[in-house]
Amino acid sequence: MATISAGSGTTDDAPGPSDPRIDPDRLLATLSRFATFGATDGGGLNRLSLGDADGQARDELCAIARRRGYRVEVDPIGNIFITRPGLDETLPVVLVGSHLDSQPFGGRYDGAYGVLAGLEVLRSLDDAGVRTRRPVTLVDWTNEEGARFSPGLLGSGVLAGTISLADAQARTDADGITVGQELDRLGYRGAFDSSSLAVHRSFEAHIEQGPVLERTGTDIGVVTGVQAIRWFDVLVQGQDRHAGTTAHSDRQDALVAAARLIEVVDRMAGTVDEDLRATVGEIWVQPNSRNVIPGRAVLSIDLRHPDPARLDQAEEQLRRAAAEVAEQRGVRTEVHQVLEMPPTAFDAETTDLIRRAAASLGRSAMEMSSGAGHDSMNVASRAPASMLFIPCVDGLSHTQAEDIHDEWAVNGASVLLTAVRWAADEPAAHSPK
Repeated sequence: MATISAGSGTTDDAPGPSDPRIDPDRLLATLSRFATFGATDGGGLNRLSLGDADGQARDELCAIARRRGYRVEVDPIGNIFITRPGLDETLPVVLVGSHLDSQPFGGRYDGAYGVLAGLEVLRSLDDAGVRTRRPVTLVDWTNEEGARFSPGLLGSGVLAGTISLADAQARTDADGITVGQELDRLGYRGAFDSSSLAVHRSFEAHIEQGPVLERTGTDIGVVTGVQAIRWFDVLVQGQDRHAGTTAHSDRQDALVAAARLIEVVDRMAGTVDEDLRATVGEIWVQPNSRNVIPGRAVLSIDLRHPDPARLDQAEEQLRRAAAEVAEQRGVRTEVHQVLEMPPTAFDAETTDLIRRAAASLGRSAMEMSSGAGHDSMNVASRAPASMLFIPCVDGLSHTQAEDIHDEWAVNGASVLLTAVRWAADEPAAHSPK
């Protein structure tokens, strides 16, 4: 590690000429390097949690950290904690990071950008010979996406206590393989007691996954919180019958009834609130045969809004529509709630550090609420936390077409570096509210 000196910055200081700077070429090269682990022919990623590609990315991250002399620790659910020491190792750490796993055919930056921007923060502090008062810890959370193992936010959920370690390790994928088995296979069932980790502040950088920043020409999204989420499964039970011999007046077609409900969900943004996000993401049909009238259909419905009262309205509308469709189409419907996540409000002081860091670097910024769930929601339950967003091209994410511009990547990492440095140099007596 480079020769180090005590940092002189405080939360009231704007960066001076001697302050650390992001190395753009190194950051972009690292992003490109990690995009090779699980690369798809379509230019995206297929890096499911605890699969071979995720193992390769984890190994690469840990190898870089060890070469730098950082402390690498892994907890029993596979979360990786990489610590750059501070002048006072007894102080709570500043946490920074995100996740390396992806959707089956996802993008190169969702999650990975936050981990690698965090890595660049540590390396930039090294380059400048700066040692912060507090340790800075980079984290890679296990199974944020939930694409292979359900639920998502698994690793951070264990840390927050929303799911037990035993339950998390016992979760299975579609082939019946457990999280615990894959942790053992890859060598990432660690012994570090992450529940004992004291966190002063937590930061997560991420692509927006929406079009607002790009459309408005804004450099940085200052994320004030995450909107509430509710998931439902709706069962439509009709009667499967022969497609060629059953008159339409005699049908109890589950798929047609389900289609009526899909229309209701699609119209909810207009009937409830324009900020509502209502999606039918999956549909299962039985018997799923060309010449059989569908007798059973199940819809998965995702409702999101910053205000739980608006979600109450949307849920009431869904349940009412399901009852009406059942009566009109001669079918039976059942609405089952499978997930409820309340809105998360991020810490005001930590959010303000991001806002002022962007201003100090001359970057435009706007406040926004996240429409997607993130590990920072779980971290916020036990420590002051916030997030920053950078734009993504056309707002696309969870797709191989996901992309960012080099300038956006560098801008976000620079703001992250400044905010983390300020937080890490806050006085030992400072206790965030």
